[in-house]
Formats: sequence, C-alpha cells, structure tokens
Amino acid sequence: MSVLREKVENFLYKEARLMDENRFMDWFEMFANPALYWIPANQEDYDPDKHVSLFYGDYNGVKNLAIRLSEGKAFAQEPRARMRRVVSNIEIEDGAEEVSVHANFIINEIRKHEQRYHTGRSHYRLVPADGAFRIKYKKAVLVSLDEAQDNLTFLV
Repeated sequence: MSVLREKVENFLYKEARLMDENRFMDWFEMFANPALYWIPANQEDYDPDKHVSLFYGDYNGVKNLAIRLSEGKAFAQEPRARMRRVVSNIEIEDGAEEVSVHANFIINEIRKHEQRYHTGRSHYRLVPADGAFRIKYKKAVLVSLDEAQDNLTFLV
C-alpha cells in the first residue's frame, strides 16, 4: 500500500469515526479555510446557487452546523441518532496541490426505534496540512437524492 493511500484512508476513517461519535467540533477541524461542503438534492450536478440542496455550506456554514450539533441545538436530532458509517471503494488521484478522492459510504442509523440505511458516494478535494489533510471540498451524493428525505442532520 502506498503512503498516500494509507494517509487518505486513515483520514476518511477518522472523519467517519468522529461523526459516528458525535464529535462535531473535532470533525469541523478537519476542514480547510476556505472550504465548501455540498449535499445535492434532486440532481447530482444542479447549480447549488440556483437549486435547492440538502446542505450547501462554506467554512462558516459547516462551523455553525457543527456548533449547533455539539451544543444540542439541532432539535431535529432529539433524541440523537446512533450511527455507524462504512467507507469503501476509495479512489485517489494525486494532484500537484490537492488530492482528489472518491469513496462510497453506507450509513446505518437508528433513531426512535427505527433503523434506516443511507448510501452514496463522496467526492473530496483534500489539501495537505500538518502531515495529514484538510477538506477543501466535499460533495456527498445520496443514492436517494431525488426521494423525499427524513431528518438528514446525521449527514453533516
């Protein structure tokens, strides 16, 4: 296994673990400034400035969401969901200034005695920082992006 692959995989696994453990401020620290995080709705490649998204936030938008979740002010998460994420099919393209990564995900969520599964594919643009990476761009595309969605706060 290459050093780059090992670092990228460990980074993605850490991100999943932090979200599963509800450590949202630690998760937020994984972002670069500036950054963009996008979860499209209805179509994978709609213009997020002209069409609705499930989430579309810059560095401050991600920070505000992480604060709300950390401080218990995300009332849609009362009671809080329990989750486990699985990250797989990781593809890496090493560029001069950033690393482009594609990865599949499965999220198992249980909340209010109901278990649900969410699947999709994420695209990251990672920039080197402090011997690891920071997320410059993340786009998470749900398989069910064109279906009615329940509470998606877990997707942070």
